[in-house]
Amino acid sequence: MLSGERIDLNLFRVFDAIHRTGSVTQAAAQLHLTQPAISNALRRLREQFDDPLFVRDGRRVVPTPRAKAMAAEVADALRALQQTLKSPQSFPADTSTRRFVLGMRDVLESVLMPSLMRRVLQGAPHLQVQSTGIERSRLERELLSGAVDLAIDVPFPIGEEIAQERLLEDELCVVMRSDHPLAGGPLRLKPWLSGRHIVVSTRRTGAVVEDLALQREGFRRDVAVRCQHYHAACELAATSDLLLVLPKFFAARFSGSLPLHQAPVPLAVPPLEIMLYWPRSAENDPGHTWLRERIRDVHP
Repeated sequence: MLSGERIDLNLFRVFDAIHRTGSVTQAAAQLHLTQPAISNALRRLREQFDDPLFVRDGRRVVPTPRAKAMAAEVADALRALQQTLKSPQSFPADTSTRRFVLGMRDVLESVLMPSLMRRVLQGAPHLQVQSTGIERSRLERELLSGAVDLAIDVPFPIGEEIAQERLLEDELCVVMRSDHPLAGGPLRLKPWLSGRHIVVSTRRTGAVVEDLALQREGFRRDVAVRCQHYHAACELAATSDLLLVLPKFFAARFSGSLPLHQAPVPLAVPPLEIMLYWPRSAENDPGHTWLRERIRDVHP
């Protein structure tokens, strides 16, 4: 009878190897263990089952009746465990009530969450998804602690324990009210710089992408308003002479409801990149993998 002590599952690998080879020495070689380690494991098995399990017969060891009775079940159980470890687990999306937390800024939430949730709920109607704001300085810590499952943000330096991939890339454009004096023809650099501008950033201070491009060329512009959200910035651009630079997918979203004219930025500006971040420890988690696949399909 088994003792009340929990048994080490590795002992069953030793049991199976001895039963198959009929030798403590050969079992040690197969398992890449020393012979004393195998002998110690066999001693513990004998104590657990209160049975010798294997007895010497010349140069071989043979199983006792108790060992013969359990050998097939032990072998089957080990094969099943190995198969489980080798084969990727499936995620029961249609019945899962699992909760995922996505870290993203609300400006991204407004354009990504509707499309994402349509895809998620089609395949996993009971899944729970929470979007939450997260500071970049805390993003790595939140991912590693499990407080946040995935994050969506612009590129920035992050530790090796965090996996990342490019999720979206979009060009920047200029928007202005549809009857703006600069809306009548191609937008040139000098007239664009002569106007007053709106900047969108969640940071209180600091240059944004287009300002960095201007600084490299030795230019500056007059920023009249610094907003936190593109929605407010577009409303302001549609009702004033102010000019706004933003990604094209935001411009397309707001141009449908606001009288806005769109034009290319009259300067070489790098596209906006949006990255997907997740902890490497969740790389092979079936549910995590399922959700990452849905996120990769999202388009604003």
